[in-house]
Amino acid sequence: MDSFDVRLRAIAVLLVGGLLGGCGDGAAESGPRAADPATQSAAPRRPPSWEDSCVARLRAKEAQARQQPDTTLPPGWPVPGPPRRPGSLLPCYRIVAFYGNPFSKRMGILGELPPDQMLARLDQEVRAWERADPSTPVKPALHLVTVVAQGDPGRDGMYRVVMPDSIVQLVLDWAKRRDALIFLDLQVGLSTVPAELPKVLKWLRLPHVHLALDPEFAMRTKGVPPGRRIGTLDAQDINYAIDVLADLVEREHLPPKILIVHRFTRGMITNARQIRLDPRVQVVINMDGWGPPWLKRDSYQDYVAAEPVQFTGFKLFYKNDTKKGHPLMTPEEVLKLRPQPIYIQYQ
Repeated sequence: MDSFDVRLRAIAVLLVGGLLGGCGDGAAESGPRAADPATQSAAPRRPPSWEDSCVARLRAKEAQARQQPDTTLPPGWPVPGPPRRPGSLLPCYRIVAFYGNPFSKRMGILGELPPDQMLARLDQEVRAWERADPSTPVKPALHLVTVVAQGDPGRDGMYRVVMPDSIVQLVLDWAKRRDALIFLDLQVGLSTVPAELPKVLKWLRLPHVHLALDPEFAMRTKGVPPGRRIGTLDAQDINYAIDVLADLVEREHLPPKILIVHRFTRGMITNARQIRLDPRVQVVINMDGWGPPWLKRDSYQDYVAAEPVQFTGFKLFYKNDTKKGHPLMTPEEVLKLRPQPIYIQYQ
C-alpha cells in the first residue's frame, strides 16, 4: 500500500467517525490523483440557442403571470432581484442534485451506491422531475461535501476536515459523464467561511462548479463542537461568499455562479434580509430538514418562503424522511409548494 492509499484510508476513517449524517429534522434539528483545475478543459459550451430559448421561456412565463397572477404565492414573491445576467441557469433550469461524499455511505446517496448505480438513479430522478414539470428542463448535479464537520477537533482545533483534491476530481469525473453541475459544500465547524472558501476557489474557476454553505455546522458563534447544537451563519458570511463569487465571475469571464445556503430553523441564518443580491451570483435558500411531509412543508413555509431571499430549494432524504413509515414526497407534491423550489436535493 503506497502513502497515497494510506492517506485516503486515514481520511475515510476520520469521516466515518465524524458528523456525516448531517441535517436535523425540520422542527429542530481511492480516487485518481487530481489534475490541476487550470489545465482541465472547460465544460462543453452551450449551444448558441441556449440563451435565446431560456429568455423565450422566461418571457412566456412572465406573460402568463401577468394574465393569470399566482395568488397563492406568499408575500414578497417573486423577489424583485437584480436584472438577469446572460448565462444564468435559474430559473430557466431546475437543478436536481445528489448529495454526499464518496467516503461515506451514511452521508448521502452520492457515496452510498457505486458510481454507475448512483448516476443511473440520478437519471431516474431527473426524468421524474421532467415528467412532473415539462415546462422546466432539468439539469443534473452532484453536491459534494468538501469541507466536512467533525466531532474530532483535528490538529488545528477547527472540527473540520478538507477533502483532498483527488476526491473533488473523482466527483468531477463522475459529473462529466452526465454533463452535470457540481456543488462544493462547506461545513466550516469552528473555522469560518473566509478561512475555508479560498480552499475551493481553484475549482470554482470551472464554469460548471458552484458553491454551498451549511450553517448547521458553522459553530464559531456557538463556541461548541459541531453536532451538539445547530450552528448559524449571518448575512455577513453569506455576503462575503457572494462577493468572492461575483469577483471570480468577473475576473475569469464566467457565467453566473449559484450559491446554495441550507436552512431548517430560523436561527440558522441571521439577518437574512440583509443578504445582498448580485446579478453574477444566484442565491438559493434550501430547506434541508427531514421528517414527515407535513413537517417539511411547514418548515419550508416558516423558514424559507416566509423570509424571501431570491430562489428556493428543497431536500428529500431517502432514509430519514421515510424511517418512521412516511412516504418520500413525490415531485408532484413538492411542486405544490409556493414558491416552487428550483433546486432539488436528494440525500
